[in-house]
Amino acid sequence: MSALEEQDQAPPGIDVTKPSIARAYDVVLGGKDNFAIDRAIVGEMLKIVPQLPEVAAYNRQALIRGVRYLTEVVGIRQFLDLGSGLPTRENTHRVAQRYAPDARVVYVDNDPIVLAHGRALLAENDNTTVVTADLRDPASVIEHPDVTRLIDFSQPVGVMLVGILHHLHDDEDPEGVAKAYMAAVPSGSHLFMTAFCASFPEAAELEETYLRVLGTGRFRTTDELQRFFGDLEMVEPGLVYLPEWRPDEPIAGDLTVAERLMAGGIARKP
Repeated sequence: MSALEEQDQAPPGIDVTKPSIARAYDVVLGGKDNFAIDRAIVGEMLKIVPQLPEVAAYNRQALIRGVRYLTEVVGIRQFLDLGSGLPTRENTHRVAQRYAPDARVVYVDNDPIVLAHGRALLAENDNTTVVTADLRDPASVIEHPDVTRLIDFSQPVGVMLVGILHHLHDDEDPEGVAKAYMAAVPSGSHLFMTAFCASFPEAAELEETYLRVLGTGRFRTTDELQRFFGDLEMVEPGLVYLPEWRPDEPIAGDLTVAERLMAGGIARKP
């Protein structure tokens, strides 16, 4: 299909000649809500780390385990999923509402394609919505009427920054962004964060590829990632590579490069 044909089929306001973080992630997950430019970008990344689809799968599996923990063990009943990307199978609302049907979920993303696809997908789910906003402006998100309609900021909130903080440059103050959201929620709220980790030599080359073709993709050390949690109380096992976070089955052998490409954890606001 030509770019012109893709543009004709794209939702209003979508430029198919420019890559999208949400659509690129959709490509890696094996989805269909993407265009040729997104597939070309992912192709460049796969040359450096062919295991990228595995990495996306580990991140999704960690999301499932993390949301299940927050819902079943902690008892969280409202989630703010920031930089959520395209709502796909086993996303936050599906997991949370499986264990707590009354759980409320707000997806926030600045990509218009997320709103276009998300609204259709969630049209019949009164406890879930999609908001177009820039997570780098916490006040605009927290005060958004569709956010305040579902999220009660006097009650504990699961604040999710899953697979998104590496798309914020250092000069965009990602640490400050994370802390601003946690300042807006009460005691008992939890921050759930995953991000690319500079844990092996190839990480630098992959970071260069991300920055060159997508414009974002900052790989940070574990010390840098730990700072996102500030003074919050880390939940066991702390900040770890994603397969190590409360795995459903014991890990056999040493972790692969793909398994060490992202790290994450959950922390509680005291």
